[in-house]
Amino acid sequence: MEEVVIIVGAGPSGLATSACLNVLSIPNIILEREDCFASLWKKRSYDRLKLHLGKQFCQLPHMPYPPESASYDKVVGKWHIVAKNTLSDELEVYLGKFLVVATGENSEGLIPKIPGLDSFGGEFMHCSDYKNGKRFTNKEVLVVGCGNSGMEIAYDLWDHGAITSIVVRNPVHVVTKEMVLLGMLLLKYIPCKVVDYVTVSLSKLIYGDLSSYGLPRPSEGPFYLKDVTRSSPVIDVGTIEKIKEGEIQVVPTITKIEGDNVYFSNGKMNRFDAIIFATGYKSTVLKWLKESEDLFNEDGMPKKNFPNHWNGKNGLYCVGFASRGLFGIARDAEHIANHIRGVMSRK
Repeated sequence: MEEVVIIVGAGPSGLATSACLNVLSIPNIILEREDCFASLWKKRSYDRLKLHLGKQFCQLPHMPYPPESASYDKVVGKWHIVAKNTLSDELEVYLGKFLVVATGENSEGLIPKIPGLDSFGGEFMHCSDYKNGKRFTNKEVLVVGCGNSGMEIAYDLWDHGAITSIVVRNPVHVVTKEMVLLGMLLLKYIPCKVVDYVTVSLSKLIYGDLSSYGLPRPSEGPFYLKDVTRSSPVIDVGTIEKIKEGEIQVVPTITKIEGDNVYFSNGKMNRFDAIIFATGYKSTVLKWLKESEDLFNEDGMPKKNFPNHWNGKNGLYCVGFASRGLFGIARDAEHIANHIRGVMSRK
């Protein structure tokens, strides 16, 4: 099958790119490994966060991705993609002048290497496999990671009667949803440093000093850190109150695991029935994409820094790798669609 633009990944990045191409009347097709679009939200989010997404408006065959392979054919000047159709169980070949990698940064859950993890006698999982806390009632559960996912899951576990602890390794900003919205509005008119001062002041007013609970604040402001390190502040859903009440325990870095026993950097040890890792994701691009050295590094992330990260050679693009949320995705998608239109107009 020959298409002008082939997009791999039907998440927000792939859908946004397809929509931008459709506005410009540029033919495109999306290859997706799941049987639905936005599978990260539909299949990997736990019950409390699931979204009801509407009707799809793009061509979406039931394709597994990563594809079997994707490489650039210099003879014909097109990308050659081999993918397996899960309906017919047959391999299909796609040729495209342009290839857009839209699998994003969150393609596969990342579980850190911890000495003795393989010996753990209970259950451990990545947070992408977590649905709800019903089956963890009255069980000792450790959540590793204090980002938004970790904090929300810790609260959900507590809400379902689990005896919950959470690993906090680094300083963290805690804010409310309203504070984030206010900060985003203020950033349009005043410097980031001032917005950070206002946001931190409000956080101190609402939550007080959390360092005694094992939650110290970073020295830099939340919006500055988001822009420079891509680290988001924690939007509290009720977890902080439970930590203050002692209902959810904060523990430091894990040093090792022996059977059901987990040892921490403060010298203490606790027994757990389950461990849930809210430790982020990793890219899987390099497992299937060949001739990508000019665009991706050895970790499957763009070599170039924002805002010039999205464009490679031979019609290769990436979208959703800037760690800038839906705004960054929209920006990438528009740039890619306009760039493809420009290339096509010169032919």
